[in-house]
Amino acid sequence: MRIGGVLPPLATPFEGGEVSHERLRQNLAAYNRQPLEGYVVLGSNGEFPFLSFDEKVACCRTVVAGAAGRPVLAGTGCESTRETIELTLAVARVGVCGALVLHPSYYKGSMDERALGRFYRDVADASPLPVYLYNVPQYSGINLRPSLVADLARHPGIAGIKDSSGNITELAEIIHLTRDIEDFSVLAGSGGFLLAALALGAAGGIMAVANVAPRHCCDIVDAFKEGRWEDARLLQGELIPLNRSVTARWGVPGLKAAMDLAGYYGGPPRAPLQPLDPSHREELRSILGRFCLVPGEDTR
Repeated sequence: MRIGGVLPPLATPFEGGEVSHERLRQNLAAYNRQPLEGYVVLGSNGEFPFLSFDEKVACCRTVVAGAAGRPVLAGTGCESTRETIELTLAVARVGVCGALVLHPSYYKGSMDERALGRFYRDVADASPLPVYLYNVPQYSGINLRPSLVADLARHPGIAGIKDSSGNITELAEIIHLTRDIEDFSVLAGSGGFLLAALALGAAGGIMAVANVAPRHCCDIVDAFKEGRWEDARLLQGELIPLNRSVTARWGVPGLKAAMDLAGYYGGPPRAPLQPLDPSHREELRSILGRFCLVPGEDTR
């Protein structure tokens, strides 16, 4: 299964400290009106480390039911191979169509290429779902080298990679090394380099900013596919300040605040993360206003 286009890594909504499945359904209903390829649940922006095993499975069930038939990938990476396989099997039973797997990182000093390769191969061997590698060194402290990715890509159960490293040189190398592997999808992990990734041969992107500006992200992909390069460059340039605000600068609290301002439900992050500071929230409101994303406001 080759995945492409734009897939937002969904935020997990909380009310009173508990997962709100009703809010999650409401967000999905709004996103379904946009030309999104599919959804990712239990990603970094879904606060997956703060969810229990049962909460993770329940979130997947809700997203699959509300996805209007679009493909759903689920983050199933855990610190042990055994638990990763158990979670992958559990989400497969509720209808998820792919597993986005972050490798273990607590014992990062022991996570050499031999250990990482064994982990991914063991998970892929046991998984009923296609496995997508997840490279996010800013969180894990480990970078999946292009040579390792290319080697793993030849496993029949490994279908792609979400690369959030921001290293365009290595992204280009991954795409080059896997160019002859049918149905292996390389996906940009940030809206900040979506167009660059597409130009290099990526199939699409899994980007936090797509939770806030889904249409804008899809427009970049459409302009690229249609050869409207000037439009694509302009759209990409416009997206960078918003992308920076909801990822590198203010992280999950910034994303959730932006969702609230844009008419979705972001709500509070789960403790120990704290809501965005009010002064930063007003700055964020100004940034979203330039995109006409705040209902009833246009500050352009």
